[in-house]
This record gives sequence, structure tokens and C-alpha cells, in this order.
Amino acid sequence: MSKLNNRKPADIECWLTDMDGVLVHENRAVPGAAELIQRWVDTSKRFLVLTNNSIFTPRDLAARLRASGLEIPEENLWTSALATAQFLKAQMPHGRAFVIGEAGLTTALHEAGFILTDQNPDYVVLGETRTYSFEAITRAIRLISNGARFIATNPDATGPSAEGPMPATGAIAALITKATGREPYIVGKPNPMMFRSAMNRIQAHSETTAMIGDRMDTDIIAGMEAGLHTVLVFTGITQPEDIDAYPFRPDQALDSVADLIAEI
Repeated sequence: MSKLNNRKPADIECWLTDMDGVLVHENRAVPGAAELIQRWVDTSKRFLVLTNNSIFTPRDLAARLRASGLEIPEENLWTSALATAQFLKAQMPHGRAFVIGEAGLTTALHEAGFILTDQNPDYVVLGETRTYSFEAITRAIRLISNGARFIATNPDATGPSAEGPMPATGAIAALITKATGREPYIVGKPNPMMFRSAMNRIQAHSETTAMIGDRMDTDIIAGMEAGLHTVLVFTGITQPEDIDAYPFRPDQALDSVADLIAEI
């Protein structure tokens, strides 16, 4: 284990953690994840589970996690869809948006007071979906070319599936950018805004908040830029031999979240 600053897990009041590769792997709870969540509950720690996946509502996500063996209340889940809806509500209350996405994104925007429309929208909002429509992408390109602002929930180019990688939000955003010359504003990780919105949700302060992640290029860099104590675990994407490829370091590097339990 390495530790780069004076903050220790015992000093942390609020926790943010990535979901896939940290708490769950291939739809199964990572050993120690359920115990860590229970420790946070028992010690009244404020925490949020973060995901760039914008497909699911918090209710759906809580049910999926329950099936994986993790009991996480809806109010402890923070998705890129929720962060995007909060951002757009602050930018333009009661705005209009053309949305490519599923229930997680459309529900979040509805609840933020947005009108969903394909007629003269203020924004085109691109999120994750299992069924990208060429017709919808074409509509998005025309609306953006006519002046709609381009927003994407997250930059992930591919997502996992049983058959292998499949194109995700970042890949479709690149197609739209190529056709329009417009880059999207991306709200999800590695934009530190995702973390700041999460901290606002649980009234956390950066000095006493930590981020647990499995990716140097999203979780750790965004946590570092948001001023958080960063914890990298090796149960997901980044492995110990990968760290030297990056010009920054996590504050702690652990085999898994199970190693955190004794320190909290």
C-alpha cells in the first residue's frame, strides 16, 4: 500500500466511490464491498456510489445492485444522468432538450423541470442507450448545426457486453462532432464537476472527502483535480504495472476495498 498525503481513511467524513470495478465486477459484489458499505452505514458516514452509466434510474440501479449482493439505497446513488440534469437546471431552468438516451436520463431531466422535444431545443443531450437510432443521431446533428448546445453525459467510447465491447456515448459523440464540428460539454467523469455535484448532494467538503476508483484516467485524475483523497483499487481496469504510465499518483493504492475496512 502507498500513501501520498497526510490524510488517512480514519480522517475521512464523506466517501465517493465508483461502482463497476470497485464494488461490483461482472454483476457480482467484490469481496469486502458489502462490509465496507455496512461500515459506512454503522459509522454514519455520508457516501455516494458514482457511475458514468446514464441508462438506469437510481431505483433501477439499486435493484441491480441488490441482485449483485449489495444493499445501497437509491439516495446513495449518483449517476452521470443526475449530474447532467442538475447542471442543465442550473444553466437554464425549465429549458428544452432533445435527448438520446434511456430512462435514467429522460427521468432525471423531467424531474429537473426540462421539456423534452425535437422542436427548437436549447440543448441536444446525448447519453447511453442500447439502441442508438440513425434517425435520432441525424436529428441531433441537424439541431446542433442549427444552434442547439451539445451536451454528453460521459466520454466513455465503449461499454461492456456479454459479446465484447460495444459503442458507447463517447463514440456516438465523436460521430456527431465529426458531422457538426461541435464538441460536446461532458458532465461525467473525468470532469471534476461530477464530483463537485456529488459533494453538494451530501454536503461534503473536499478536505474530508475521499474518492475510490479503479481507473487512473477517470476516477483518480478527477478526484485529484477536485481536491479529494484518492484511493485506487486493483479490482477493475488499472493494475499496479499501469500506474507508472501516468504523471500523477493516487494517494493510496490497495488490492481491493476489503483493505479499507480496517482503516475506517
